[in-house]
Amino acid sequence: MFTLTDLTIPIIAAPMTGGPSTPDLVVTVSQAGGLGFLAAGYKTPDATARQIQEVQHRTQLPFGVNLFVPQTQRFDENAIAAYRARLQSTASKYGVELPKVPRIDNDWFDDKIDLVISLGVPVVSLTFGLPSPSVVAQLQTAGTYVVATVTTVAEAEAAASLGVDGLCVQGADAGGHRATFHVGDEPEPIPLVDLVKAVSLRTDTPIIAAGGIHTGDQVADLLERGAAAVQLGTAFLRSPESGANPAHKDALVSEQFTHTVVTRVFSGRPARALLNDFIAEHEGHAPAAYPQVHHLTSRLRAAAGKEGNPQRLALWAGVGFRNTSAEPAAKILRDIWAQTRTLHAP
Repeated sequence: MFTLTDLTIPIIAAPMTGGPSTPDLVVTVSQAGGLGFLAAGYKTPDATARQIQEVQHRTQLPFGVNLFVPQTQRFDENAIAAYRARLQSTASKYGVELPKVPRIDNDWFDDKIDLVISLGVPVVSLTFGLPSPSVVAQLQTAGTYVVATVTTVAEAEAAASLGVDGLCVQGADAGGHRATFHVGDEPEPIPLVDLVKAVSLRTDTPIIAAGGIHTGDQVADLLERGAAAVQLGTAFLRSPESGANPAHKDALVSEQFTHTVVTRVFSGRPARALLNDFIAEHEGHAPAAYPQVHHLTSRLRAAAGKEGNPQRLALWAGVGFRNTSAEPAAKILRDIWAQTRTLHAP
C-alpha cells in the first residue's frame, strides 16, 4: 500500500473540481515526484473512470482520487425558492432555465467507491464528512490509502477514530470549498500552522497540511510542525496542465480582482473565491444548502464560462493567489521544493 513516505517530494496537487484537475496535471505532478489528484466530485462514474484509466495508461506512479461524502443535512426549501427567484433576472439575461433542485444527491458515491476499488486507485481522499466504517475497511482491504479531509481538531479526532490512513488538515486560507462536516458550519479562522500543531497533539495519524500554501518557507514550516506532506491547489491553477477556465486563470493576475472572500453564493457551502460581481450582488442571500445551491447556479456559471465573463464565475482561489505562476506544473512543484530544502532537511 502507498504511504506518504513513498513520495520523492511531499507535495500533493489538490483535487480541484470544475475542471482544473486534469489527467495531464495529475500525471505531470506524480512524475515530478509529488502526488497528483483527480477530482471526482460532480462527475459521473463513467467520466471518472475515463480519467482514472487515462492516468493509469500514462503512468505507473501513485495518484489519488477525491470523492464527496453524501450530504444528509436537511435544508430550507422556502429559502431555496427565494434564492431561485433572486437569480431569475441573471438567468434571463443568459437565456438559461434554472433547474429544479434535487432533494437528495449522493454524487454516485457508492458507485464511485466500487469504481476506485475495481480500478485499483492507490489513494482516495474523502471530503465533506466521513463515510461508514465499512467503506473505509473496503478501501483499505483493496490496498487503497484512505485520507479524510478535516477542518477542526474534533473532525480530525473523529476521522482518526475511524482508522483512516491520513488526515488532510485544511486551514482557513484554502481556496474553494471548506471541507466542514456539516453544511451550516462556519470555518474557524485558525492559522494552518496552529491547526496542524493542534491536530498532531491529538492523533498519530499522518497529516497532509492544506490551505493557502504557495511558498517554500510555508512548506518548510508545516513540515517542521509535524505535517508529513502539504497540499497545494491554487498554486497550480495557471499552469498549462490545469483545466481551469481561461477567464479564471486571467483573473488571478488581473487588477480587477484584489482579494478573496468566503461565500455561499455559488454552492451553499462556505468557499473562498475572488470577490466579483456575482458575490457582491448575492452575498448573504444563499441558504446553507448543499449541493442544492450548487445545482441552482451551475448553468449560470457554465454560461459565464462560455462567455469568458469572470464576474459571474466561481473564481476559487486561496489567499496566496497573487503568487501563482503560468510555468509548467513540474517546474512549479520543483521550484517550491527547492525553496523548501534550503530551510528544511528531509
